[in-house]
Amino acid sequence: MKILNLYAGIGGNRKLWGDKHEVTAIEINPEIAKIYQDFFPNDKVIITDAHKYLLEHFEEFDFIWSSPPCPSHSIIRKVTHQQNKPIYPDMKLYEEILLLKHYFKNSWVVENVVSFYKPLIKPFECGRHYYWSSFIINNIKIESRMHDGTIEELEKFKGFDLSRYKGIDKNKILRNCVEPEIALQIFKMAFKDQQQTL
Repeated sequence: MKILNLYAGIGGNRKLWGDKHEVTAIEINPEIAKIYQDFFPNDKVIITDAHKYLLEHFEEFDFIWSSPPCPSHSIIRKVTHQQNKPIYPDMKLYEEILLLKHYFKNSWVVENVVSFYKPLIKPFECGRHYYWSSFIINNIKIESRMHDGTIEELEKFKGFDLSRYKGIDKNKILRNCVEPEIALQIFKMAFKDQQQTL
């Protein structure tokens, strides 16, 4: 199966998908792309704009996972408006959802944080995250969630050892990392034998 992993980061969502698939990861930051490639040497990693790549290549894949940048949508940004000037929410999030919903014939997921506004398109909600998809997402089991903590705690929880990497914001990278167990549950839901589609 050909999988497109957009805004791949270090590969939190992809960590538990196994190696049976042909995964193409798109990440614009070369340092983060290098870390992803170290963890997933068999994946094809392309350093480019994920939003543009999606539009140009979406028809080539069997499954697409997109995790567009979340800062402009985040409740945290709104709560800390004294420190952060207001900015427009990045509508690329909804552009991707609409493109996939109306033009992509296979399974897809778009993930983002719970927003400070009512979502323009109704998502599935799980903890601090929204998920839009071509299939029904339900009954996600969350044993314990860790979003904050020491770098060592986050590394252990997310399953990534970043100790050999220098000059990067490990805390931010790990906080941005989709929780592997949740991503695996969603991935499996996409390919149930009798999948319920929307």
